[in-house]
Amino acid sequence: MSKVIAVNSGSSSLKFTLYDMPSENILCSGQAERIGLDMGIFTIKYNGEKKVDNLPIPNHKVAVDILLKDLTELGIVKDLDEIKGAGHRIVQGGAYFSESVKVDDDAVAKVDELCELAPLHNHAHLVCYRAFKEALPKIGHVFVFDTAFHQTMGPESYLFPVPYDWYTQYKIRRYGAHGTSHWYVNRRAAELMGKNVEDLNMITCHLGNGASISAIKGGKVINTSMGLTPLGGIMMGTRSGDIDPTVVFYMMKKLQCTPDEMDTFLNKRSGMLGVSGISSDARDIQAAVDKGDERAILTTNLYTNRVINVVGGYYMQLGHVDAIVFTAGLGENDAMTRERILKHMEEAMGLSIDYDLNKTIRGKECRISRDDSSIAVYVIPTNEEIVIARDTVRLLGL
Repeated sequence: MSKVIAVNSGSSSLKFTLYDMPSENILCSGQAERIGLDMGIFTIKYNGEKKVDNLPIPNHKVAVDILLKDLTELGIVKDLDEIKGAGHRIVQGGAYFSESVKVDDDAVAKVDELCELAPLHNHAHLVCYRAFKEALPKIGHVFVFDTAFHQTMGPESYLFPVPYDWYTQYKIRRYGAHGTSHWYVNRRAAELMGKNVEDLNMITCHLGNGASISAIKGGKVINTSMGLTPLGGIMMGTRSGDIDPTVVFYMMKKLQCTPDEMDTFLNKRSGMLGVSGISSDARDIQAAVDKGDERAILTTNLYTNRVINVVGGYYMQLGHVDAIVFTAGLGENDAMTRERILKHMEEAMGLSIDYDLNKTIRGKECRISRDDSSIAVYVIPTNEEIVIARDTVRLLGL
């Protein structure tokens, strides 16, 4: 038995899950929030209990120290030497990594080089990795990349129609994101169907505050909606997704704003928040829809339209689809979002959905399509952490 920690760090956060492997029993989970701000929040769940501390967390090293202190003081582990490995989620692996890797100097250098493509994410991942390496010098580390699963795309899917030397010199291409989530629900759906993943075509919809959709043929991605960065693709909570590039130039002139200011508009002030003027949270928008708010209704209609355009295109690219899977915050928990999307695709795809059942599904595995549906439709909660833990065990030989 080996204890392995799965780590998911952001610019101001650190999420963690400690597993007992290979049983995959969760010993604890939690997160540090508001890292670097005046007052942080540290939450840890263990043995059916939940401990929340409000305290300064000036950097990721302090967050790691608080976590390791709690592990021993709360009796989750008797000694930190029981932890044998750490797996780290890395958002951007570029074209370098098509699978998870054991961390060495070369892997660190490549992730550091790719900070330019994911400045808020990759830098934070490395800061957190180094904090764990310093605090637990004896353990092995593994990098698990959001982009790795998407490396099976062909150039017809990953290239943009721009000067080719932008790709060769500057690495401008589609990389995608949420790959670990898409991989997990693709394999889990195949298990639930009792079929080999190699024999199935699927469209997986990771719909959350950040969102992406993937076309998967025989267990390999042939297209995905996010682009060079997580800003591309469908409409999201605060991100615009794909737009006419001229909008950027035009509005920079109108607003007299800098590239960084435009980046803020598109990444943090667009999407559901920008259209609705209410919130980036679909629950708030649905509450406004229920009251007849016109912009909230427009927001849900626009979101639905963006999703079905991508799903429809992937349906044609795949040739046939055996299953559609909904996952992540909206996909798992928002019955109305699923219903709006599925009702728009019913006729074209020959779907038969049990909408009464769909209304009851929140955060649990379920097939919501009827037996006479031409395509099976599933809700499957994602589990990126267990994929990270499994890869850590495998690559470290634990």
